[in-house]
Amino acid sequence: MKAEFEPIPLVKNLENKRFEIEVNGHYAFIDYGEKSKQISLIHTEADPELAGTGAASAVVEKALHHVEESGKKLLPFCPYVFAYIKKNPEWKRIVDPGFSGYDNL
Repeated sequence: MKAEFEPIPLVKNLENKRFEIEVNGHYAFIDYGEKSKQISLIHTEADPELAGTGAASAVVEKALHHVEESGKKLLPFCPYVFAYIKKNPEWKRIVDPGFSGYDNL
């Protein structure tokens, strides 16, 4: 994660069911679903003004830390999150082994 994103807090927006960070009035976010033992990350998006800044990667990394701290297992349905974990395999530790794409990470 770029240093400029480190101090920006991750917000768990319960109303919109998304994890988000705000950068200069613009948002990068991940839609999620949550059960008692799992968190699904469904779709990652960033406002066009944040394209190419690393904001999407930052929100993914922050969300992964949140999932780990929650003690729940991750279901990375979002292709961007899946690719991020594949590129950073140390995060496979939080993926639910029952996830259909687990062996492809």
